[in-house]
This record gives sequence, C-alpha cells and structure tokens, in this order.
Amino acid sequence: MPTHPSLQNRHDRRRRIKRITLCAMFIALGVVMLYFGALLEILELCVAALAAMLLFPLVIEYGRAYPWAVWAATSILSLLLLPYKMPGAVYLLFGYYPIVKAYLERLPRPICRLLKEIVFAAGEIGIILASHFLVGVEHMPFWYNALLFILGSVTLHLFDIALTRLITLYLRKYQQRLRRWMN
Repeated sequence: MPTHPSLQNRHDRRRRIKRITLCAMFIALGVVMLYFGALLEILELCVAALAAMLLFPLVIEYGRAYPWAVWAATSILSLLLLPYKMPGAVYLLFGYYPIVKAYLERLPRPICRLLKEIVFAAGEIGIILASHFLVGVEHMPFWYNALLFILGSVTLHLFDIALTRLITLYLRKYQQRLRRWMN
C-alpha cells in the first residue's frame, strides 16, 4: 500500500533530524574524550583512537557523508577548545581512518595494504610535524624520529586489527539492536 507523500516527507525529515542529533552527540562525546587526554597531557593516541572508533557505526549505518562531518566537526572543535592541542591534532591526522578503512577494504588486498601504509606514513609524518610546530617539541635526532615512526606504524597496525575486530563484533552482535535506535 503506497504511503501518502506528505507522510513520507515527514518520515524522511524525522530520520534526518534523528541522524543529525545522533551525530551531534557523537561529536560531543568525541570532544569530551579528547578533552580528557588534553587534561592529562598523556594518552593522546589512546583518546584519539577511542574518539575515532565512534565513527565506524556511523559509516556502517549512515554511509560516508555523516561520518566525514562528525570527524571534521570533532577535529575543529577539539583544536579550538582543548587547552593542550596534541590530542586534537592526533585526531585530525588519524581520526578519519575508520572512514577511509571502509573505502580501502573494498580494493584488492595488496593495493589495500599499500594504501594503508601510505595513509599511516602520511599521518605519522603529520604527527611529527605537529609535535614540532603545534606543541613546540624541540627537534629530535633522526634516529629518535625513525624509532617513533616504527613504533607508530606498529601501533597503527594494531589499531587497524582492533578496529576490524570491533566492527566484526558490532556486525555480529549489536547491529540489530542499535539499528532501531540509530535509524
């Protein structure tokens, strides 16, 4: 039985409002997570990873426009509001990864791995530059930056594995329960 066009428009409008509201809550939660990292001035990678993990349900349920908006708004607000900017900078440079992961994992495996390495390397170089210019860390010797780069690469690979397992858990156990709440 076809529905009346005005009822369909009202339903679509309510759905958009609900999605925007939920995205606003995710932005607020992401900024609060990053704020805790800024207050402690440690755990920049941990809080940025946790804030980034908020994006994958949005990618799965809403497509890609909403998660990009949440990432951008969270990045901008965290860089404006946080007293210590490094967690916001780490999120700006790596927080988009769950969205990019959805694009990359549709490609053949060798190309996917190569592109992930490029994304990781670009983000790590950005973090090193941000630590020098944004936070004011003095220039370190080459070996120190190289060691930091290797440890960062290992950390990002572990984050990728953890994110894959979290997405699998979400799809198997929680998607049906949360889908009614999110849509």
